[in-house]
Order: sequence, then structure tokens, then C-alpha cells
Amino acid sequence: MKYNKKTIEDIEVSGKKVLVRCDFNVPMKNGVITSDKRIVSAMPTIKYLLDKGAAVIACSHMGKPEPSFDKYAAKQAEKGKTVTKEDWEKMMKSLSLKPVAQRISELLGGKEVKMAADVCGESATSMAAALKPGEIMLLENTRFEKGETKNDPELAKKLASMAEVFVSDAFGTVHRAHATTAGVADYLPAVSGYLIAKELGVMGKALADPDRPFVAILGGAKVSDKLNVISNLLEKVDTLIIGGGMAYTFMAAKGYGIGTSLFDSEKVDYCKEMMAKAEKNGVKLLLPVDTVVAKAFPDPIDGAIEVESVDADKIPSDKMGLDIGEKTREIFADAVKNAKTVVWNGPMGVFENPTLAKGTIAVAQALADSSATTIVGGGDSAAACEQLGFADKITHISTGGGASLEFLEGKDLPGVACLQDK
Repeated sequence: MKYNKKTIEDIEVSGKKVLVRCDFNVPMKNGVITSDKRIVSAMPTIKYLLDKGAAVIACSHMGKPEPSFDKYAAKQAEKGKTVTKEDWEKMMKSLSLKPVAQRISELLGGKEVKMAADVCGESATSMAAALKPGEIMLLENTRFEKGETKNDPELAKKLASMAEVFVSDAFGTVHRAHATTAGVADYLPAVSGYLIAKELGVMGKALADPDRPFVAILGGAKVSDKLNVISNLLEKVDTLIIGGGMAYTFMAAKGYGIGTSLFDSEKVDYCKEMMAKAEKNGVKLLLPVDTVVAKAFPDPIDGAIEVESVDADKIPSDKMGLDIGEKTREIFADAVKNAKTVVWNGPMGVFENPTLAKGTIAVAQALADSSATTIVGGGDSAAACEQLGFADKITHISTGGGASLEFLEGKDLPGVACLQDK
């Protein structure tokens, strides 16, 4: 896997039309953006291109629209819902990027952001043709085109025909081979923007040449979600910490009773193999020594819940583990204390519930207090760091949950593989 990719600073962009794939998939409520973090993150790349006299054609997906009414109606019928064409139009309208264009304009000090009415139809192509250096336009939601997620070469060709250079800057989507993440690179010279360059720089170094000791912390619900990540990290780390729901399958593999805890019965042998691999590779594998248990999963998720803390090998048969216990929190924090590089992906428990968030808070706090290079791999762990106010104390919070996981697996990411090497 090569991380040494050309960036916007390695090519001439002045006077050129540049198609920039951003991640503007922002949360919306009643047509209002509730967090503009992803838009703000794209600004350094956009500003650099505009300052250099490029004509910027920005594009992004938002949500999961269904471009065909018939398919939308069929999918809703499967859920027992009957919908009208008006319902479909309302859904499509709610996923328009118009509010994003408005926000980009504000962040650029009131500069006009021309908004195309489509992705590569008459509106987009005529607007792109007339776009002058230093101007910016935004295409409509790329997933309004059904060829987007299928990486349709015809769609990629149409998009590429509007520009002279392609800039990939949506790390959250580079693990997908879509028309706007990989396909267009077949027809245009492709380089990375600042966001992807940072992801590749920080995470690439952590995996290829980490400062040691190198500690990785994995949490989240299922072992099956992180099979290849565990195996790949055991080739690279000095210590692997496992918490969250996935820890209970490891405990079962050790012969512990785990009560009604989350359990991946088909992965017990895999967990045994991974424990043996850790021993063979001289990797310290840390599992919880105590766990916070309750009679049932909290309902609602953030509601009051009665819990007790028990040793990991003494989980009552009628209770489930929902967070790491106090002794485990100390052991995990100690492992982080002496590290030089720490990668964390996945919460330690049901962190959405205040009573069951203590393990995740302890890990976030340990990373915040550490002088190591600390990397948080998107998704729930990133959300936890932000909610808890630790984000500014972490070296790097990845902008892509799925992408960062596949990165940790050692996979080639289609949206990165298509970029030019330096």
C-alpha cells in the first residue's frame, strides 16, 4: 500500500477547472445543517485552489437518496409503508446540497457559490463551462445519479468532461469505488486535497513506521466487524487492547462464562487463534479483567439502568456485560501512558448511556493526557471524543469511520489507489 501520493501542491492548478470530491454528508434537521464540521474541514483545500486561480467544481453525496420513485416505493412497501410521488420528491428535496452551498458561501466571506440543479445534466455542464478562474460551483447530490454508487464509467466520463484535474478530499468515502471517488480518476489526473494528505500522512506513518511502544485499542460491538483489523494490527503493535462488546467473545474463548453478553459464537476459534498469534508475535493482548453488568440492555439507550461491577470470569448467567470495569480502566490507561503511538477505534461500552460511558471516557481521557501521537479512527470513538470535549487534545481524529477501519486492515482503498504517486 503506497501512501506517498501527489497533493494539490504538487501540480499546476492555476487557470484550470478542478473537480473536488468533498464530504458534505452533514447532519440536517428541517433543512438546517446541525453540524458544519465536514464543510469547515474542506475549506483549506477549497481556499488554496481558489487562491491559486483554479475554477472549483465541488461535489459530494448526502444521505442515501433513491433516484427512482418506483424503487423508493418498493423499498417502502417492504417496510409496510405506502408512499406517493410527492413523498419521494420531498425525500429528494430534503437531501439537496443547497444548504451546503449557502454555508460554503458564508465560510468564504460571502463569495458566491453557484449551485447546479443537477449532477452532470444541462445545468451542471453549462455552469461548469462558464466557470471562471477563482469562481466556485457545487454540483447537486451525486447520489441523485444512480450510476454514482455503481461506479458507472459513463457517469464518470461525463463528470470528468467538466474539468481538467480531479482532487480527492473525502476520506470518509475513499473505501468505496464510486464514480466520484475513483471512477473519474480514469479520465483525469488525480491528486489528494489537504484532508486526505493528512489522513495518509498520520495514519500511514502509524502503520508503516510507528514510534514505539505502539498501542492499539479496539472496541465496538462485534468481532466479525474487525477480523482483519485485529490480525493486521497483531503484525504491527506492541500492545493490543480489546474492549467493547467484542471482548466477550474473547472471554468465552478463554473459557469464561459471559452470561447474556454479546457473543459471536462462530468467532470463538478465531479469537483463540488471535490470542495464540499475539503470544507468538510477542504482543501483549489486554482484555478486560472486570466488567460492568446489568440485567438487560438499557431501554431507552440513555435511560436509567441498575448496574454492578464483577470480575471478568464471574459474570452472572442472567446478566450482560455493557462496559469495562474500574480495574480494567486503570490497566488500559496505564498501557497508554507509556506509549509513543496510540490508535483507537471503537467504544468500550454503551457510551450513549451516562452510566455505561465510564470505560469510553477513561480511554478518551488516557489519550488526551498522553504525550504520544494519538489517532482516533472515526465513527463512534470520534463522536465520543468530540462529545466529551477531548477532540483538541488528540493528535488526529480521522474523518472516515469505515475508511479508517479498512486502512487499519491494510487494505488498498480505491479512492486512494487511483491517485498519482509522487
